[in-house]
Amino acid sequence: MPDPLPPTPDPASPSRHALWRNWISLTGVIIGGGSLFAFLFLFAIDLFSGSHNPYIGILSYVVAPAFLIFGLVVFVVGAWIQHRQLKRYPDAPPARLYIDFERPHDRKVMIYFGAGAMAFLLLTAMGSYQTYHVTESVEFCGQVCHKVMKPEFVTYQRGVHARVACVECHIGSGAKWYVKSKLSGSYQLYSVAFNKYSRPIGTPVHNLRPAQDTCEKCHWPEKYTGNLDRTYAHYLADEASTPHTVRMLLHIGGGSDLHGPVGGIHWHTSAANKVEYFASDPQRQRIPWVRVTSFQGKTTVYRSPDYQDEPPADQIRRMDCIDCHNRPAHRYQTPNAAVDQALELGRLDAKLPAIKRQAVELLTSTYASENEAIAKITASLREEYAGRPGLDQAVTTTSEIYRANFFPEMKADWSKYPDNKGHKDFPGCFRCHDNQHEAVGDPSRMIAASDCTTCHSIVTQGKGEELANFSLKGLSFQHPGGDIPDGVICNDCHNGKNQ
Repeated sequence: MPDPLPPTPDPASPSRHALWRNWISLTGVIIGGGSLFAFLFLFAIDLFSGSHNPYIGILSYVVAPAFLIFGLVVFVVGAWIQHRQLKRYPDAPPARLYIDFERPHDRKVMIYFGAGAMAFLLLTAMGSYQTYHVTESVEFCGQVCHKVMKPEFVTYQRGVHARVACVECHIGSGAKWYVKSKLSGSYQLYSVAFNKYSRPIGTPVHNLRPAQDTCEKCHWPEKYTGNLDRTYAHYLADEASTPHTVRMLLHIGGGSDLHGPVGGIHWHTSAANKVEYFASDPQRQRIPWVRVTSFQGKTTVYRSPDYQDEPPADQIRRMDCIDCHNRPAHRYQTPNAAVDQALELGRLDAKLPAIKRQAVELLTSTYASENEAIAKITASLREEYAGRPGLDQAVTTTSEIYRANFFPEMKADWSKYPDNKGHKDFPGCFRCHDNQHEAVGDPSRMIAASDCTTCHSIVTQGKGEELANFSLKGLSFQHPGGDIPDGVICNDCHNGKNQ
């Protein structure tokens, strides 16, 4: 028996003008429905997951709505085309989506449609879930915006926190910072899409949450650490690349008398001592005003001679881990330090004449791109040391140092990112400990800098047999370049490329 025909539509019936009853509009409904399902699914994952991912906000509130809007546009386009056809052919039979389950053909179509819809929703759910996990990965943070984040990603991979996910430090837990991260992520998306990002990426991150909420989830500055033994291998920029080693004890101390004496470097982050400061520049390298509040509640304000104002209250920052350890995950080695390390590890042959000087000069030259830099480094070294043993290794090592620390396309290198842990190549500790910050009301009191043994004691120094002169009481520092004039601090001469 033939399938029954659908009832003949009444020309005056409103269904004749149901503009959405066409395949184009139906396609728009499917796209919009799928995007709405993806949004709800991602929102549910984000709401009930144990940790929050800022990038999921881009998917939930940018990508999914974009597809929803696209589906609505397709829906309206289909209705508009249907309207045009009705005006052009008013007597033509209207396009209708008529389904009659009495007809085997319609039942078969609906079975296929239902199975396809279920498969579509299942794939949407699986894709959304996998996308969620992808956005949590370090690779997503570092490689999606490849050119922009390449310096951060490369330095992160070589850093001491290379096993810590980006979101653990940049976001952490908590609803407040989660919302901030979503707003920040949306702006970053806009910046990349419209080429509005800075070159290099600016630091410090001023909206980064306090270190107590992130760093101190693993680290504990209040714990008494005591002294740490550290050896620093340096090489002079002479013909023989003469070694000069300094071994010292770093007086880390501790920040709580529950675990040991409060003192040393970690005194600055002690819960009992509140150290606040005002920086007059965006990178926090010039600190003209410091306020210290002791555990007894006594407050002392220190000012540099050229700053007698009161800083804006909203720009006063309480000192925490990040003020000294400001490059915990994205540390750029200075050319001088990187070449010193390569010489110490035997990756550069010190027998190559003046290799220290040659390598540093090549690394610090100006290049338009990484490819140009590698080509010129290779050509210069091969010309300088033609036929000498260790040449190939010198080319490889110097090129690797460049790739790991210099990114000309983003104008990023060590000089753009001061490292405050220490005081050799950047002001670091001397931002405050410079013998110039006077106590208000008592100019005789200063934040001292002259007593180097407060933070470290030199155990041994020099080269060869000189290293046998060992003293736990501490040795006076012997500068390999001769006596240091009064008033000169390390980074006045050492700038990352000088020995």
